[in-house]
Amino acid sequence: MTDTTHSSSEHGSGKMLPLALGAIGVVFGDIGTSPLYSLKESFAGPHPLAIDRPHIFGVLSLIFWTMTLVVTIKYVLVTMRADNDGEGGSLALLALIVRSGKIKWTKGIVLLGVLATALFYGDAIITPAISVLSAVEGLEIVGPSFAQWVVPISIVILIGLFLIQSYGTAKVGIIFGPVMLFYFLIIGIMGLSGILRDPSILAAINPWWALNFFLLDPKLAFLALGSVVLAVTGAEALYADMGHFGRKSISVAWLYVAFPCLLLNYLGQSALLLDDPKAIDNPFFRLAPDWAQLPLIGLATIATVIASQAVISGAYSVTQQAVQLGFLPRLRITHTSASAAGQIYVPLVNWLLLIFVLMLVLTFKSSGNLASAYGIAVTGTMVITSLMVGILVFTIWKWNKWAAGLLVGAFLIVDGAYFASNVTKIPDGGWFPLLVGACAFTVLTTWATGRRLLRERLFESAMPLELFIKTASKSVRRVPGTAVFLSASPEGAPPALLHNLKHNKVLHERIVILTVKVMGRPHVDDADRMEFTELGPDFYRIVLKYGFMQEVDVPAAMAMARECGPPFKLMETSFFLGRQTLVASDKPGMAVWREKLFAWMMRNAESAMEFFKLPSNRVVELGSQLEI
Repeated sequence: MTDTTHSSSEHGSGKMLPLALGAIGVVFGDIGTSPLYSLKESFAGPHPLAIDRPHIFGVLSLIFWTMTLVVTIKYVLVTMRADNDGEGGSLALLALIVRSGKIKWTKGIVLLGVLATALFYGDAIITPAISVLSAVEGLEIVGPSFAQWVVPISIVILIGLFLIQSYGTAKVGIIFGPVMLFYFLIIGIMGLSGILRDPSILAAINPWWALNFFLLDPKLAFLALGSVVLAVTGAEALYADMGHFGRKSISVAWLYVAFPCLLLNYLGQSALLLDDPKAIDNPFFRLAPDWAQLPLIGLATIATVIASQAVISGAYSVTQQAVQLGFLPRLRITHTSASAAGQIYVPLVNWLLLIFVLMLVLTFKSSGNLASAYGIAVTGTMVITSLMVGILVFTIWKWNKWAAGLLVGAFLIVDGAYFASNVTKIPDGGWFPLLVGACAFTVLTTWATGRRLLRERLFESAMPLELFIKTASKSVRRVPGTAVFLSASPEGAPPALLHNLKHNKVLHERIVILTVKVMGRPHVDDADRMEFTELGPDFYRIVLKYGFMQEVDVPAAMAMARECGPPFKLMETSFFLGRQTLVASDKPGMAVWREKLFAWMMRNAESAMEFFKLPSNRVVELGSQLEI
């Protein structure tokens, strides 16, 4: 396996600029709105800094080199080469490592990937809250009397944002790119105007100033990392959204638009603070002239809504991947676009996110307070990504050990320092994303473990299919039609088949044992969709293979079957599903409370009939009790 990306080859050069524009709108919304609060929190946050030249130069140097090392080198130049058939993100990286077959200790790798996914949900909750609050707080610059309206206006915007999710982002997405491009250009121009106040601020790019900051005040410099890292929140989106836009398009958008404009804005804000330390109350909006502040507030609010939209859509995509890979129960997933498979809507995730986001806004009430909760989930995910990339470069790509060790070691030192700094914010709000992550991790691992135990219990009681066919096919009356028995395991007779024979005393003239298998890659071509085996006279086994980014459609796949008798006719086919009622027991496997949680999730999962798109009038469910 090589470290090349399919995505870059899939998106031709003729589509480069449109894809880069789309990436500006979707991928860089989160990191693009960081200037609203990052520099302000570094100086006026829980650990205030003196607003003087050494500290301003030190913080600015840290911001520049953090964006360079973390975003440009780690993600754009290295991590985005780790594509899984063009897809990126923690679960895609996990699937890529595990499917290589070169890693023996996969359990630890799987836990790393699941933990990164769990932490992402914490980030997905905080991002809309802090982004929208930070934009609306610009009203306080216009007039102090507006301060009381910041929270109510933010709540209205957030509720509206989540209410429109069910309509999809196709139409709104068309304007995302141009709006964010305009936003980046405006903040870049604002930054240039600030630099003109004091051009000497350009010297802060020298890494000496970052080192000098630590020599000047090691403790405060370490604590300041917890705020500086806010400048790169959203970096994971570059990797997670790679499948939508391609590595080259995202790289172009970052290197030629987002990075230069962000750097100019941070330089401008810093120059403003050198000239007017009182501007620390909101240096982003203070950069603009008085007449432009209201339009800027409007533009920033739109930008934060776009940033929130990106992370909400990301939560939907991560949830779909988790369902397909077996870490979550079946959920209702609605496709909002006939042409773009990646545009989906997950109602349960949408309303849970809204509830938690509103709770955050009402509890913390300002972006400054929320900044204490922000960062630990992001930096935790970054550390895990660095560990997984390390595994990749050593075992699969087989880079030079010294070069790989130095590179991955640098990533881990930088990410580890930022994570350690954010750990100090746990009492002030950092506990929230950790709590969300812990709950998500418990759910993800409980479902995965429960499914494994369920398969083991079913296998223990399963009758060998060869024996069933030999004993039952000749002695049982056959009736016209086709019976399709869905089975989670490709081995043994499905429980539904045994129960049907026990209760109805008949077999259909054609029996198909159907297993749906989700592969460790995002997409499976139609030509490789079906694996067919003839088991006996009019007994067949079909394994349908899907990628973890694909929607399962059993009737559509069955219509393509050509090797098991005459074509399938839906009105002459019955689909038999087994539904197990789980009973918690003291058998070794999981704690009883986790067994009860798994049983509750199984009861509330979306019906297999809807998930597999089976016609409701052709489905028969046969239930049984099972101890786990």
